[in-house]
Parts: sequence; structure tokens; C-alpha cells
Amino acid sequence: MSNSPIKKCLFPAAGYGTRFLPVTKATPKEMLPVLTKPLIQYGVEEAVEAGITTMAIVTGRGKRAIEDHFDISYELEHQIKGTSKEPLLAEIRSLITQCTFSYTRQVEMKGLGHAILTGETLIGNEPFAVILADDLCDNGEHGILTQMVELYKKYNCSIVAIEEVPKEETFKYGVIDGKEIEEGLFQITDMVEKPDPKDAPSNLAIIGRYILTPDIFDILRETKPGKGGEIQITDALLTQAREGKVLAYKFTGRRFDCGSVDGFVAATNYFYQKSKEH
Repeated sequence: MSNSPIKKCLFPAAGYGTRFLPVTKATPKEMLPVLTKPLIQYGVEEAVEAGITTMAIVTGRGKRAIEDHFDISYELEHQIKGTSKEPLLAEIRSLITQCTFSYTRQVEMKGLGHAILTGETLIGNEPFAVILADDLCDNGEHGILTQMVELYKKYNCSIVAIEEVPKEETFKYGVIDGKEIEEGLFQITDMVEKPDPKDAPSNLAIIGRYILTPDIFDILRETKPGKGGEIQITDALLTQAREGKVLAYKFTGRRFDCGSVDGFVAATNYFYQKSKEH
């Protein structure tokens, strides 16, 4: 496998966001704001910090707002030009200038594995990162993806981000088993998608940050639908782990599950407090 740098980040953004109905009926959940920024913008900023400027977004019906957000709004720019509001667009304008955004649609919702496979046309035959925007992560010094890209340079294989969760919550996550090869870094020996707490191999749960090598696409094509009739990335990664090496990284930083109302409120409060300190 060539040690090529990570240049592209895939954002699976086709889900319905049903836990946030009715607001997600017409607004993509990735566009829900934490303070004044939508979730997906935090994700794109994390990717840029890790040196990635090509964003590949898998969307679906009713997600046009994402494309509009990462585009110039000439009318709005004209309206606020020269006013005190103009600096408010500086961050997003900078992202639009630095990054390339491309989009493809996931026509049927068949799970995260299927969403990643749908993104193959945008990624091609190279290693890539994946960010799930509703896992909002914060770390003062280096973002989680930056930490993972550094590990990829060293180990040159697929890497998933993990964190310890309460044992009774393992049914919400893909859970790993493995042996620790350096502090906080595990070589995966087993992975189970959403196990009952009594069946979970550990309390180390995969969260929405991945670095994947391109052979994952062929594996996904062969992966049979699993839990819920969906193609699970966990199943594909387990196949990859058995054939070679997949690492799990216990990142430093905080993660908020903004796919849940509790996590979304916690993230809002956290970032609000943080904004007051600066």
C-alpha cells in the first residue's frame, strides 16, 4: 500500500435525522447550528486543520442547504458589504476559498457502509478520512483528525477513533476488542455492531472519525447487509482487520453526540462557555 497523504475527507450526510423531527423535515441535520455555525462546518474546519482541502459529501433528497452553505451568496455579500456584519462571513468564505466541495447522492438509505461506498466516485483509489458531522469533537490543541492523520503517516493502515462509553450504552455503537500496541492505540481483533451490553467485547466504542484505505470499497461491495438490513462499516472493517491491520485510537479531546438532543444541548452549552472565555 503506498504511503500517500490523506487529501480527501468524506462526509456521509444523507440521513434523515429523525431524532430531530420536526426541524429536520426541511433542514438537514448537518445544518443544525451549534451557536452560529452548522455542524458540518465544524467538521470541515477539523478536516482543514488536518491538512485536507478536498471535501466529498454524500447527500440525499432535501439536502440542498449544505451545497448552498459552501457556496458564495452574492446577494447576501452585497447587502452586508462594508457593515459590521461583514466579518461574520469571514470563516465560511475562507473555507470556500481553500476547499473543493463535491457531492453525490445516496439514493437509498442502506447504512453507513453503503454511504461510504456511494462516495467512492468522489474519492477514487486513495486513502481518505471520514467525518460524521453529528459527532462534534473539540480539542484545544490538535483536532481528532489531525491526531489520526499523524498516526496514519506512521502505520499506513485504516484507523478508527474510539472512546470509552458506559457499558450499558454499547448497544448504540460499534464496539472493538483489541490489544494495546502503544498508549491509547489498539490493534483490532474483533468488532461488533451495536452489541447488547452483556455481549459487548469491551466498552471501547467507535465514534464518527475514520481513516480508511481504498481497499475498503471492494470489501464493502462484498459485505452482506447486517444489523437492521444495512451495510455496516463495522463489518467491512472487521474483514479488513482479519486480512491486515486496523487500528483503534483513543483520542484526546471531547466528543458530543449531536445526533441526540441531550448531546446537542451539551455541545451548545460547552461552546457557548468557551466563546465567553475568549
